[in-house]
Amino acid sequence: MMLERLLVANRGEIAVRIIRAARDLGISTVAVHSDADAGALHVQIADAAVNIGPPAARKSYLNTEAILQAAAATGCDAIHPGYGFLAENAGFADAVAAAGMVFVGPSGDAIRLMGDKVAARSAAHAAGVPVVPGSMGRVADIGEARHLLMETGFPVMIKAAAGGGGRGIRIAHNLTEFESGFPQAQAEALAAFGDGGLYMEKVVQRARHIEVQVLGDGTDAIHCYERECSLQRRRQKVWEEAPSLALTDRARDELCASAVRLARAVGYSGAGTVEYLYDDLSGAFFFIEMNTRIQVEHPVTEMVTGVDLVAEGLRIAAGEGLRLRQSDIRVQGHAIEVRLNAEDPARDFAPCPGTVGELRVPGGPGLRFDSMLYPGCQVPPFYDSLLGKLIVHAEDRPAAIRRLSRALSELSIGGMKTTQPLFVALAGDPELREGAVHTRWLEGWLNRHAGRLAADMEP
Repeated sequence: MMLERLLVANRGEIAVRIIRAARDLGISTVAVHSDADAGALHVQIADAAVNIGPPAARKSYLNTEAILQAAAATGCDAIHPGYGFLAENAGFADAVAAAGMVFVGPSGDAIRLMGDKVAARSAAHAAGVPVVPGSMGRVADIGEARHLLMETGFPVMIKAAAGGGGRGIRIAHNLTEFESGFPQAQAEALAAFGDGGLYMEKVVQRARHIEVQVLGDGTDAIHCYERECSLQRRRQKVWEEAPSLALTDRARDELCASAVRLARAVGYSGAGTVEYLYDDLSGAFFFIEMNTRIQVEHPVTEMVTGVDLVAEGLRIAAGEGLRLRQSDIRVQGHAIEVRLNAEDPARDFAPCPGTVGELRVPGGPGLRFDSMLYPGCQVPPFYDSLLGKLIVHAEDRPAAIRRLSRALSELSIGGMKTTQPLFVALAGDPELREGAVHTRWLEGWLNRHAGRLAADMEP
């Protein structure tokens, strides 16, 4: 039986995306919003909306009690967390279930297991999934970490066990950097996650970031192939595409099969992503983490497979199980997504909140614009600066890049500075067009082209 009334516990473009998918399935929707988002697009398009508090996220979008009260008051039988905020909060998933509602996503136990990076490494290892060489558990203290260095060598990555979003991470290339980086990572992890636990991994020098989209129903699981997310700034993804140019057919089969093994092993339910580092030199791949939610970059997978991942997640949550078999999933063509943020690339990507002026959205075949934007809408300073995602699909990668360039030339977002000039420049870069990138490539590119971006941002 399909869900009847869904509360979307999020905001911005992902809330809009979920509301549209739910309404396509005949599910009534309820939006929640802070005072700052009273006029937001997700509020306008939902069937009902509830104000859950002041602008500060901890008093609104992170307020479990307010969200549950809103769901109960509006007669909801399910809650979708989207991404960010409470999406990977095991306690929230437990609280939704305890309130007699369906949490659209995995169980609290699965979130808890995969949210602890050390426990996730152990689970992956037990499922026969390769992990990056390093500590199999948390390192007790800096003394134990020094001893482990004899096995890993330099460079080594010190990472928060309960981490995410690039926080609580330090890379040490020598003992001096290690001695200073360990306590820094510990303090940052404690401040960000309330947990100062750390583990260590060997740094893969020429790494690509490749992730596998999975769908599970708690018993079985399938994959929807991979996405490459190697273009990153400060460990934050900015450009994603599918499929990856780096993989051979054999490597792709092995990578995707390992993701399914892990999803089955942890009893995963819903849409999730298993993330890997791929060594461009050796062809080896290593598990790094599992994201127990829908991803920002899920549209590129939808474009090449034709699978509506949000809709499938809703069907699974409603108890339908997996409708699709592995043999049903095929990849056609190539898709690219770029994240458009209200940031100024010429000023170290400083946030640029404000009011959207003129808005011109590109059109044509093979193009999708997932956003929260409309002329006159407010972009508040309290949340993530993501405005939307421009996604293109074409018969191959060169055609997709050409389509992206054309779409970027048509797109106009007035009233604030955005990251659009960055993607215009990247789409024309010969090295990127060749696909010879890795996780540190964009940082180097930005250093070389800082002056060019500043000039492009001039009115």
